[in-house]
Amino acid sequence: MSKNSPHFVKKLIANVGNESDYVKRSVALFLNYHPINEFEPFFESIGLEPSEFSAFLPRNLMFLSDEVGLLDKYHVLCKYGIARVQMGKIYREAREVFRYDKGVLQSKLLGFEQVGMRKDFISRAVRFNLCILINGINEEFLELVSRLKCLGFENSLFEQKFFETTSYNWRQINHLLQLLLQYLGCRRCPGILFDHSGRRRPALLLIGFLLKFGCSRSDICSILLRFPQIKVEKFVWNLRRAFELLFEIEMDAVNIGRIIREHFTWIGTCRVMKASYLLCHLRSGKIHLRQIIVANPLELKKWTLGAKIERVPETKEIRLQRDRNLRIKFLTSIGFVENSKEIENVLKICRGKGEELPERFDLFVKAGISESDVTKMIRRAPQILNQSAEALEAKINVIVNELGYPVSKISSYPKVLQYTMDRVKVRCAMHRWLLEQFVVRSTLSLYSIIGSTKSCFVNTFVNRHPLGPQVWQEYKLKKANSGQY
Repeated sequence: MSKNSPHFVKKLIANVGNESDYVKRSVALFLNYHPINEFEPFFESIGLEPSEFSAFLPRNLMFLSDEVGLLDKYHVLCKYGIARVQMGKIYREAREVFRYDKGVLQSKLLGFEQVGMRKDFISRAVRFNLCILINGINEEFLELVSRLKCLGFENSLFEQKFFETTSYNWRQINHLLQLLLQYLGCRRCPGILFDHSGRRRPALLLIGFLLKFGCSRSDICSILLRFPQIKVEKFVWNLRRAFELLFEIEMDAVNIGRIIREHFTWIGTCRVMKASYLLCHLRSGKIHLRQIIVANPLELKKWTLGAKIERVPETKEIRLQRDRNLRIKFLTSIGFVENSKEIENVLKICRGKGEELPERFDLFVKAGISESDVTKMIRRAPQILNQSAEALEAKINVIVNELGYPVSKISSYPKVLQYTMDRVKVRCAMHRWLLEQFVVRSTLSLYSIIGSTKSCFVNTFVNRHPLGPQVWQEYKLKKANSGQY
């Protein structure tokens, strides 16, 4: 023990001096009056550092013989080939192993042999996964090994899987095995049984995923038996990523389920890109992307991480969707609420190109109408935005500069911009003539003059003067080929 406790020996020598002729006698004399704590060299000899074992030193004990069974457990572990320096790890992480009643530890190790495990495997297993010696976990571990042997699995397969990870949860693996046997009828358990079947439970998530998308028991059993060479955790992650892509492009549940069932294997082995990235780089709308995938799900293989993205040819649907998005962006910028009933009604009427709408808005502002009043105009008559900026500018110029109306008349009756300028000019000319004849008021609104129907205008204004019909016909003849009025 002292040979493997250099720190303890160095500390002891420091107390008695280091003259070679007197070291042995000095140590013996020192120990007569200063008995040592035997736990210190013991803990150091099994691989614990002094800073670690200080917390483990018993308060009222000095000699190893006082700790009943401690050395017995040490010798049992040595018998099974557990290296001395590894015992410190066992004491640190599974201290209860050294406190078992007499014969308990021996019986646990014999239990491993009884299920066919070799001593060298038991030694490696204990070093690799200490929990198999702990009560409860030990029984679950042995139960799993026994059940696998009953199913015809060789210990070599189990031993190979055992050393791939230290995160096994034996209870969950037992539950998964029971699920595979009783519910799915799958007796030839695949490698997924040991594939990170710990706290994350990816195998159970995988089965739940398949059931959610309509796979039958026989389908799931068949899938698991021909499971690809990939970690289940990664496979489930890839499936979830593909599902998120299909969900984000608003694909219906029926098609999502069909695609995942029919192309389950390769979807789980491919890491597809995110929907936002695809839509941006493909320059495609959600509708078009859905159509492509539904028609040929294998197209998803082209959109995996690391693959070169080739843009989808722009279709009418893509152009319409992009223009709609621009119109929504413009309308929300001037005060409309996105996804509201009001904005949907405006979108149905407003067919102007989304990229040109800001220019048309600015045109009204430059003409002297405040931004708030322009917004009110658009709410009352969204169709005015369907005209080009040049046409709007020409109409404003006629109404304000030629006919002499203030710009406020346009903001109070924006629909005047919907009519042809020939109609506006003819009716305004007729109104001025009637004013000169003192048969109408000068305070009439543009709506009364321009917005009324042809028959109403004739009955209300033209026929109020005996020469009115004749003058009206003369004005109409001048503009006969210019448009309707």
